Amino acid sequence: MAYNTSRARLSPPASPAAPRPRKRGRSPSAAVWCASSDYVAPFEPRRRWQNPAWHGRAPQTRVPSRQWIVADEASTSGGDACTIMSYNILADTHAGNHPELYLHVPWDAMRWDSRRRLILREIGQWDSDLVCLQEVDKLRGISEDMQKRGYKCSFKRRTWDAEDGCATFWKSGRLRLLEEDSIEFSEFNLWNNVAQILVFELSGSQKFVLGNIHVLFSPKRGDIKLGQIRMLLEKANALAEKWDGIPIVLAGDFNCTPDSALYKFLSTMKLDISLHDRRQLSGGLDNSEFGFYELSRWSAAEVRNATGYSNGMVARHPLKLSSSYAILKGNSSNRGDHGEPLATSFHKKFLGTVDYLWYTRGLECSRVLDTLPLSALRRTRGLPTREMGSDHLPIVAEFVFTERTQDDSEQEDESEEEDESEQDDESEQDYDSAQKATTSKHIYFSDSDD
Repeated sequence: MAYNTSRARLSPPASPAAPRPRKRGRSPSAAVWCASSDYVAPFEPRRRWQNPAWHGRAPQTRVPSRQWIVADEASTSGGDACTIMSYNILADTHAGNHPELYLHVPWDAMRWDSRRRLILREIGQWDSDLVCLQEVDKLRGISEDMQKRGYKCSFKRRTWDAEDGCATFWKSGRLRLLEEDSIEFSEFNLWNNVAQILVFELSGSQKFVLGNIHVLFSPKRGDIKLGQIRMLLEKANALAEKWDGIPIVLAGDFNCTPDSALYKFLSTMKLDISLHDRRQLSGGLDNSEFGFYELSRWSAAEVRNATGYSNGMVARHPLKLSSSYAILKGNSSNRGDHGEPLATSFHKKFLGTVDYLWYTRGLECSRVLDTLPLSALRRTRGLPTREMGSDHLPIVAEFVFTERTQDDSEQEDESEEEDESEQDDESEQDYDSAQKATTSKHIYFSDSDD
């Protein structure tokens, strides 16, 4: 607008104001902006992620290097070894829909282009033969880079209106895909999660089944979570039997802690759900907010979700599983009472372990990539950071194939019968006491059913 000189001449002269004392250093407005806790950054529509808790650049946190934990008597045999990674990479849509989980993360560390670069760097650093990813909603940006590194890809999107899913990558020079299957749990009224089940041949000789799953998060729906895990194990076993009893590896985010009933189900082949509340099957969930639950009744639909039968209160599965990290004990500062890592995931409401690599007979775990100490994770104030691209840590294990003899098979059959007998006679009180002793190791808070 042009300046109106004529109007300015008609205005009475203003009385001279007393000069205000000037302060050295920052202006008053700048001091208030930096110190005020009520300041909210202006919204910029072009910026997808904004965190008003961060003003300017965040302090850099040095992340210690991760070390391999090697078995004492690892029977590695060259080409028969296969390394497998499981990695929940935090879907960009989930990060945008749940900003309350990342209040201590600077906005630039939440940008997908930055996180994608860090995720791909992490994958490339460990150079695994197989990479099982969860929460993949930007597949093209990942798969194009992985293809240049010699990987092929299989992707399964979650059903309904979800944008993310599970993706499995394998080195085409070492592995050949023999058969591919998947589970859409929505077909069985078990929510919209999915799982991948694939059969691979390693170096033209050894065959094995690989499962990749992201189990439902909701702590209150333990019946659905147990049903998803049970169905994965049953279908993986059926596919392994189809290929003459080949071994199995199961990777993924199982959304349960090592002190949970779901972990007990995986490791002991059975679970009597009548002794548990469905809201507590995932571990020490919601205890900080609601205290301990009174045992609630299971409806017929919930029993059917969990066990597969409306009138059966015991869920069972046919696989004798071992956890790769629990088998190879790492640094005591990184491991809990079960031998599992103390934490594979960290954000505002959770610090604990939910990611696992399980395997069956016919394989041995020769080494695992140890996780980070809790002290190092706490210094970050929450993941992701400018050095780590997800709120989960990738877990990596190397497996070698073992030769089975007739004597070994007979011993395993006898061992299975003894284990089943012991499981029928075991006391749940021992498990409850162990659960209370380890609950403090995993901090899990949630007020979301999503």
